[in-house]
Amino acid sequence: MSLPAFDSLLQPDAALVVAFSGGLDSTVLLHQLWRWQQQHPQSRLRALHVHHGLSPNADRWAAHCVALCQQWQLSCEVLRVTVDGSNSGVEAAARTARYQALSASLQPGEVLLTAQHLDDQCETFLLALKRGSGPAGLAAMPHARALGAHRLLRPLLHHSRQSLEQYARHWQLAWIEDESNQDLRYDRNFLRQRLLPELCQRWPHFAEATARSAALCREQEQLLDELLADQLAALIQPDGSLHFPPLLTMSEARANALLRRWIAAQGGVMPSRDALNRIRDEVMASREDAQPQLRLGAAEVRRYRQRLYWLPPLSSLRGIQLAWPDLRQPLVLPHHSGVLFASQAQSLLRYPRPDEQVSVRFHIQGRVHLAGRTGSREVKKVWQELQVPPWQRERLPLIFYNQTLIGSPGLFITGDGAAGDGEGWQAVWQPASGTGEQQ
Repeated sequence: MSLPAFDSLLQPDAALVVAFSGGLDSTVLLHQLWRWQQQHPQSRLRALHVHHGLSPNADRWAAHCVALCQQWQLSCEVLRVTVDGSNSGVEAAARTARYQALSASLQPGEVLLTAQHLDDQCETFLLALKRGSGPAGLAAMPHARALGAHRLLRPLLHHSRQSLEQYARHWQLAWIEDESNQDLRYDRNFLRQRLLPELCQRWPHFAEATARSAALCREQEQLLDELLADQLAALIQPDGSLHFPPLLTMSEARANALLRRWIAAQGGVMPSRDALNRIRDEVMASREDAQPQLRLGAAEVRRYRQRLYWLPPLSSLRGIQLAWPDLRQPLVLPHHSGVLFASQAQSLLRYPRPDEQVSVRFHIQGRVHLAGRTGSREVKKVWQELQVPPWQRERLPLIFYNQTLIGSPGLFITGDGAAGDGEGWQAVWQPASGTGEQQ
């Protein structure tokens, strides 16, 4: 087996990272890239090994990977993750944890390379067929895709496992064998150990034919992407939500195609047809005064003011109260809610008096008197006027002086909190997503 066409995939000064499990596939890929790097000394290459902690041999595998990289004078970082398979199963949970860890460990400009090969592509296609997937699922794995701000490449997808074994034997490479690969309780192992050998014995080019079918499905999906791009862009709002009423007047096929692409844009897993029907019937078509929510895997679909929102499960912060004793220091909010800063950019809030303690809470009730308004308003009416969805109303930071509400960054200031003509400060909230709202 010769080197893949790395020169057509990579820049001579590329910064490369290999997802290195220590198995045959990733060992071959790392060795090939190590050889390629020797021909392109301006490039950089390192390895990341994900330690799932699922096998009693996991520590030994990590040590093997580090030792082999030391032999090739490459850096190898071990990433330890926790796998919770209670919701989606161990296979899916391990894959999610692995890619999250790999993505988080990439440095600016780096390209991640993984070692999936032709046989893996065939298995992925058959698993999608088993699930009843449409063209998007049957497209299987692309050779290249975005991974956050980085690129993910799979340069071995045209190469069979047999050719990888021949390469490894030629170069006398050592690799580890994961004992879980023999466990037929896992669907992929059942295909690999039982079904695919029979299919390939009957039809020797079955894997190549399956890969061609996946490529054709990918072409059809790419064509649909192009045809629906303008319409989808018109429906997606600046905050990522989807203006859904037009979907209710479309054909089911067109509406479902748009829904799938919106969910993919939110980073969601491709939903089944049944899941799409439930979004339409239980969320979009529910009565106007309802607050529907539908759990799909690790996410929730919610509706507010004719928009759909794709959200991670959100916990209420209703009972939490945080002291902010020193406004010169940022305040980290709980449950990945972001950070609060005190800025002097604008004099919006009055400074607290010596007898007033600054705190942050996430729940108010009763009535609120907003600065510049006559009289007070019910809290519910304030949230509605500000178009704050119900699930956010117990997660937004509220500034208090003792027991007096002062304001909420980027949303409102109360009559008790306005700086008026005097000196003041500005509360700046930076949510965990990295987008800031200011007051």
